[in-house]
Amino acid sequence: MSWEEDLGRAVLEGDEISTVRIAGEALEAKANPQDILQRGAEGIIEAGRLWQQGDYFLPDVILAAEAYREVMDRVAPLLEGDGAGGKGSVLIGSVEGDAHEIGKNIVVAILRSSGYRVVDLGVDVRAADFVEKVQELRPQILGLGAYMTTTMRRMPEVMDALQTAGLRDKVKVMVGGAPLTAEYAESIGADGYGADAYDALAVINRLLGVA
Repeated sequence: MSWEEDLGRAVLEGDEISTVRIAGEALEAKANPQDILQRGAEGIIEAGRLWQQGDYFLPDVILAAEAYREVMDRVAPLLEGDGAGGKGSVLIGSVEGDAHEIGKNIVVAILRSSGYRVVDLGVDVRAADFVEKVQELRPQILGLGAYMTTTMRRMPEVMDALQTAGLRDKVKVMVGGAPLTAEYAESIGADGYGADAYDALAVINRLLGVA
């Protein structure tokens, strides 16, 4: 198999040692760093799909996410001078009280491999922290993730905080997560809703007017 197939399989299997080795071999072969990220992302996307249909368990997805992080750590620094983030800038995080990150990490992987500059604030992010980072970084997109019905209620708090800070019209707000719907996103005044990682990419492309 080619390194492209090997890398995606290594990430899917959560094999960090093989992931590092294959990514290194791809770099030595002068592969495009963006292509390496894309191939690695395919593995974590497949892991997420298998989890959703019940063929993978959460520990399997976590291992795949850790393996992909190894790819990011090895390759992302090489993109800084290679037009990384040319499509736009995204700030993303899971809202306060929500410690789920698998879905968010898949979205981050897809966006980065598609040419977006992404700052990931992690999980359990307070509304005030989102506002502070929007003020500091001035991203084009703010992505809010909620993966429980109890935490999705935090999203309106972020929207209100942005409005109070005079930042609401300075950034497009994208929301996503298992309990959310397009109707809910509209009801809180979000600019977009992603049903899954690829849908999130498509919506962000549309919001920013990029191909």
